Amino acid sequence: MNRRLTLAGSVVGAMVVALDGTVLTIARPTLQQDLGASLVEAQWTGTGYLIAVAGLLVFAGRLGDRYGQQRLFGIGMVGFGLTSAAIGLAPDVGWVIGLRVVQGVFGALLQPATLGMLRAAYPPDRLRMPIAVRTSSIGLAAAAGPVLGGALAAGPGWRAVFFLNVVPTLLLGGLALVTRDPGGRPAPRPVPLDVPGVVLLAVALACLTHALVALPAGSWAVAALGVVAAVAFVAHERRAASPLVPSDVIGQPSVAAALGVLVAASAALNGTLFVAAYLLQDTFGLDPVQTGLRALPLAAAMILAAPLAAVLPGRFGPRVTTVTASGVLAAGIVVLRAAHGTPAVCTGFALIGAGFGTVMVTATHVVVRRAPVGSAGVAGGLQQTAMNVGPTLGVAGAATLTGAGGGHAVALGALAGVAGVAVLIGRLLPKRSELALHPDQPEDRAPVPERR
Repeated sequence: MNRRLTLAGSVVGAMVVALDGTVLTIARPTLQQDLGASLVEAQWTGTGYLIAVAGLLVFAGRLGDRYGQQRLFGIGMVGFGLTSAAIGLAPDVGWVIGLRVVQGVFGALLQPATLGMLRAAYPPDRLRMPIAVRTSSIGLAAAAGPVLGGALAAGPGWRAVFFLNVVPTLLLGGLALVTRDPGGRPAPRPVPLDVPGVVLLAVALACLTHALVALPAGSWAVAALGVVAAVAFVAHERRAASPLVPSDVIGQPSVAAALGVLVAASAALNGTLFVAAYLLQDTFGLDPVQTGLRALPLAAAMILAAPLAAVLPGRFGPRVTTVTASGVLAAGIVVLRAAHGTPAVCTGFALIGAGFGTVMVTATHVVVRRAPVGSAGVAGGLQQTAMNVGPTLGVAGAATLTGAGGGHAVALGALAGVAGVAVLIGRLLPKRSELALHPDQPEDRAPVPERR
């Protein structure tokens, strides 16, 4: 596909995944009532999907590097759309849960490719704006999701939620599969897949995600298995001839720092949204619609901040941009914690959206740009893993603190501290984005001003 179609595919793919989560969250009570499901079964319609995605993202990125990002994107989109249609026709909640797990597999194929295709299609010095457009689309989906989910659940019903993305996914997925991909052909001698690494990482991420989702009554045996698998994965990768995560990606301090920033920032954001929903409804006495309206400044600020974030790192560098934006995110949480009226609540949400939108664009650009084209899928998989682990960690921690009697103020204070961790990690990012990245790859060389 050409660059415009590639960008359109990346944007639609990111929006489909974002909408799927936010729309279903609102429609889940209706689904539970219609199918006569228990609360645990209703929760597993989201948990099963999340575990499948978290366990397979990096592996899916490696598959994209081996067989072509566009091909994996097409398969992921078509599979995501078909399973959505099947869920909309499911006869009971057991089928919904099983199909959501399958949909999670296709979601894992889809998500890293949305970034891998951009890395392959755009030169490194022109990546920020496509990533910013993609980030803005996620903010738009986050804003539209709750409203759309409520309207569909109250009107045609929860099944309409799953039919919503069938046409765009099948259309763009099919187009990706039938269009020639000159930049995504597999190498003449592709690197062997690290099957033991795939299994160990999938078990580690799936177990840890399951344990976090189940907090505070999580299974410590499952968590322990996840930790053991994670330690075994690190040990295996160090001696593997063809590791699942190449050292030219994760071995770069700036990439590891950017991933850490994404985990901390997304944990702070999503944990805050979890607490704020209860704060506004239980303490302020607002209904769900009024709560959603108060949160709109977050999505609006995120949409507006993303294009600006495409310019700031070029002028001030990734370090200053990320540290400042993380500070704005932390300040927004502090304002929300002390808020007693609508103006302060909206101000807090706006600061949170502006800070997070800027952090997401800048840190994602560091991860994707500094990865060689041949490892773009793995880089995208790592970025998406950070963006899945962070929210799970943030919500689990917020729920634990709130449920343990700490209250909303304690939980929000802790989440502001998590955003502060992003500030500290951001100091490890490069000072300037113009640094030469991969001198052995001509397309990745930064331009050097001529001496006069």
